[in-house]
Amino acid sequence: MAKQIFINLPVKDLKKTMEFFEKLGFTFNMQFTDDKAACMIIGENIYAMLLLEKFFKTFTNKEIADAKKTTEVLIAIDAESKKSVDEMIKKAVEAGGSTYRNPQDNGWLYGHSFADLDGHQWEVLYIDKEKMPKE
Repeated sequence: MAKQIFINLPVKDLKKTMEFFEKLGFTFNMQFTDDKAACMIIGENIYAMLLLEKFFKTFTNKEIADAKKTTEVLIAIDAESKKSVDEMIKKAVEAGGSTYRNPQDNGWLYGHSFADLDGHQWEVLYIDKEKMPKE
């Protein structure tokens, strides 16, 4: 079983991308951050490696997807409440991101989503376990 998760995402401008995510409340592990890559802390043992596109290409022989035109991946993260979901989306839009879907409320599951500066899609979810349907 894995002990940590590192999501690797290509970015066009590392400094602007870091500033964007700092406005959303994320922090960075500076031990694994330099002028080519930044290690964003998402949660305990969960990280996003934000890699300049040129550096990202050294890890793959495939073309890099243009996340503003195609969906490469949906990154889902949890939030503490519906209010926290909405606050993160608001911060993302204020920082230069955009929304790409309307909020979804299923009673026990509430989510909304944003695209970051490079078009990567982030789903922010609140799960009310007490209201979850019984199997």
